[in-house]
Amino acid sequence: MSQPDPTSQHDKSAGSHPGSYPYTYYGTGYGGYSTVGYGETAVQRGVQDYVLILRERVWYIVVVFLLIFSSSLVYTYSQTKTYLSSASIQIFRRDAMVMQVQSVVDNDIRSAEDLNTQVKILESVSLVQHVADRLTGEELKSFLEPYKKLGDSEPLSAAEIILKERKIVSIRLSLIIQVQYTHPDKYLAARVANLFIDEYIAYNSRLRTEDAMRAVDDLKIRADQQKKKLEELAFTLQSYREKNNLVSLDQRKDIVTEKLKTFNLQVAQTNAYLKEKEIRWRQVQEHRALGTAQLAELPFIAALPLIGQLQQQVATQKISIAQMREHYRDRHPKMIEAANNLAQTERELGKALEAAATNVESDYQNALRNDAGARASLAQQEKESLELDRAAVEYTNMERDLRISEQLLQNTLARMKETSMSSSIDTKSARIVDKASPALKPYSPNVPLNLSVGLLSGLVLGISFGFFVAYIDDRVKSSFDIEAVIGLPLVGIIPEIKRMEQPDKAQIVATAQDKQVAEAFLTLHSALRLKDESKNAQALLVTSTIPGEGKSFVTTNLALTFASHGERVVVVDCDLRKPNIHKSFRIENLKGVIDLCAGTATIDDVVVHSDYPTLDIIAAGGRAKNPTQILNSKRFEIMISELRKRYDRILIDTPPLAAVSDALIILPLLDGSVFSIYFNRVRRKAAQFAARRLLEVNVPCFGAVLNGLNLAVSGYYYAQYYDRSYKDYYVEMAQDDASPDR
Repeated sequence: MSQPDPTSQHDKSAGSHPGSYPYTYYGTGYGGYSTVGYGETAVQRGVQDYVLILRERVWYIVVVFLLIFSSSLVYTYSQTKTYLSSASIQIFRRDAMVMQVQSVVDNDIRSAEDLNTQVKILESVSLVQHVADRLTGEELKSFLEPYKKLGDSEPLSAAEIILKERKIVSIRLSLIIQVQYTHPDKYLAARVANLFIDEYIAYNSRLRTEDAMRAVDDLKIRADQQKKKLEELAFTLQSYREKNNLVSLDQRKDIVTEKLKTFNLQVAQTNAYLKEKEIRWRQVQEHRALGTAQLAELPFIAALPLIGQLQQQVATQKISIAQMREHYRDRHPKMIEAANNLAQTERELGKALEAAATNVESDYQNALRNDAGARASLAQQEKESLELDRAAVEYTNMERDLRISEQLLQNTLARMKETSMSSSIDTKSARIVDKASPALKPYSPNVPLNLSVGLLSGLVLGISFGFFVAYIDDRVKSSFDIEAVIGLPLVGIIPEIKRMEQPDKAQIVATAQDKQVAEAFLTLHSALRLKDESKNAQALLVTSTIPGEGKSFVTTNLALTFASHGERVVVVDCDLRKPNIHKSFRIENLKGVIDLCAGTATIDDVVVHSDYPTLDIIAAGGRAKNPTQILNSKRFEIMISELRKRYDRILIDTPPLAAVSDALIILPLLDGSVFSIYFNRVRRKAAQFAARRLLEVNVPCFGAVLNGLNLAVSGYYYAQYYDRSYKDYYVEMAQDDASPDR
């Protein structure tokens, strides 16, 4: 697998800016998290980070814990002792079947909803009131005594107390219900619990009896109403029978049916006869159209005696004429006479055929009239049958309603007698499983539980309050804040210096008044020499987010550290608004950067040689009214270029980034920068904004220096670096330095 690019990895952790410097933080494991790869740091808090947050705020946790736990103690031991008694009953799945009679109210337990209904009955206010009514005399007085409050104008009633203290518990996967009651008197607690189950059973019995009696009254009313309705139906049926002559409905129906059959048969006969006559008439019409003589071809016409006789005569005469033609000519008197006789016979035959055709037509018309008459009679009879059926249907409905009303009346009367009888039978829907007995030990207060809850609540709320304080405290303290939030590697940690003047602090590396601080700057010097970029960086800028974060302190002591290693170092005060370097070295601020950029002095005129052979100082030269113009001038660039020729290291002190942009003007002329952050002073968002502005310039930032670390809490955030054993080591080193053998 290919190795990750350290430059790209640092860009991700330092704001992902292309100009950010690929530099790792100082050391490993600060605050409980470590590097992920070369130059890359994790950006998520670890478990140790949260532990350190709690360690720093342990007194907050202790105070909240003690407050909560002591409150639980006071609450526990100030409570009045109460006793819990419990009675249990079994709910029957269905009522006892004394008689094979259906109950008025369905009390069967078929589902969880039915069982829950019984639970709600036990929880009802009416049942509570019944129990309260059972407490009388001295028993009621003893019951109310623990609940009397001084100064109360309206003390609680017995029902209100019972409603508050009783508890109904349904045992899972069973038909058992427990009634629990708490009271300062253990005997009264058992008494009330037992009264609950007694009243519940009595309530169900009373409810069943009341429902049965109410049902009997309702059934009696319904029976009277049904009697009146039955009488009305009987009267209506009789009136309808007389109106429609339905005294003997079945006999009349039989007569109508027989007539209907007869007419149906008659229609069938007339219809068949009509079809026969219709066929003959059509044949006659077809043959008549071809000629009257053609009618003789019809069998039913040819079969007529007159037609047959005439046809025989015509045939005989034609044969006779044919024989006579052999002896006589056509004009012979005998031939003429024979021809006349034939013509006469043929005319008679034609008249006979026409008469036969007329008879066929007459028969057809008679068949039509007969068929129409038969059909009219059938239709009339069918109409009469339908009317009779319609009347019979209504009659049947009325008769059926009468029978149903009679049956309903009988059922109502029977149900009324059964209900009246069942209401006098006492059946129970539940039975007592366990009666309540006086408790052997108090139910409340539960000392182990209360103390456990107080202990756990104190811990949870204390830790939560610690995290809440940490959440609202957004000042930079841990290495996580610097590297993950601000986005800069941590290259140095400077302990806090107390009770020391500014010039002494500014030169503490040289004077060695605080060995821990001096060692911290040596460590910072070593960290900057780990990489070629920072090792070879000639011109360094030191800045911060806000004033008071020790940027001038870091500048002077880092310069002294470089100088102690034999390098030629110059410190340039470019804070032209509030110059501070001259105070650190106790020199005059008469000439400096302002004079150089104005052209009124040279470098040799403004350089001040310090008490240290390889360290020079260039002061600001006063306060400038136009610092940005001075820093942007060409002469300032020339000054930096000239200083590069004379010195190995150039350390420039600038104003804070959050206040002005002077540092960003100077930074492009330099080789890198160091960001000073004072412990627990600057807010994360402000430092993050300043660091982002610093990284936007295409000049590497070598990292952040945490200044002013409070050694009292250093173990919370930097346990691997500052430890008590290290402090002892520095003391021993200081004693060794003071020894004459050294």
